[in-house]
Amino acid sequence: MIRAAVLGLWAAVLLRSSVDGRLDLLLRAAFHPLVLVAGLALLLIALLQLVLGWKQRSVAAERTGLRRDRRQALFSAAIALLLLAVPPAPSFADLARQRPADDTVTESLSFVLPPAQRSLTDWVRLLRQQPDPQLHAGDPVRISGFVLPMPDQPPQLARLLVRCCLADATPVGLPVRWPANAPSPVADTWLAIEGRMQVEGDHVVVVPDRIRPIPRPARPLEP
Repeated sequence: MIRAAVLGLWAAVLLRSSVDGRLDLLLRAAFHPLVLVAGLALLLIALLQLVLGWKQRSVAAERTGLRRDRRQALFSAAIALLLLAVPPAPSFADLARQRPADDTVTESLSFVLPPAQRSLTDWVRLLRQQPDPQLHAGDPVRISGFVLPMPDQPPQLARLLVRCCLADATPVGLPVRWPANAPSPVADTWLAIEGRMQVEGDHVVVVPDRIRPIPRPARPLEP
């Protein structure tokens, strides 16, 4: 019975995560159906365990085995209940600081959008393909991302790219010339910036005309 209850709790964790948007913070959307199927499979196994356990309640050996596993089952159930009660709130800035630099941004753009329609990730990939800063000088910019502190540099506006989940997340960012008369932006704050690209030395920076805070997007991870 306890084992069935624990399996049912973990099934609830997976099924709830599949419908309430939690997976959008942890896993690439392409893999969400796998979590849903796993939740349904766990629920089916829990029901089978419940039926079989009820029929075999008189078997002393099984009852002895359940008592032996009781402590582990209760511990597992506590973790499942904690996950159900407390939604994940990962700090993207902290995670990005612990991940390697954006060396994995190698995907080429199949087509190039007009400058004002490019996302932050589009800009990073385009600058990899066309690194000459003069090609982008004066281009309008409309991007969004979270504030990522950089060692010995001003903070960048960044995004996290994932191939599967947060475990393989890779940060990409653009340098921003933050207003000199404003306080430094707080790490992990989500901002939308409208401005233009400007050449500084051998690279371009985003010069904002307008900066406004925004809520974290429903799907903050990008492929």
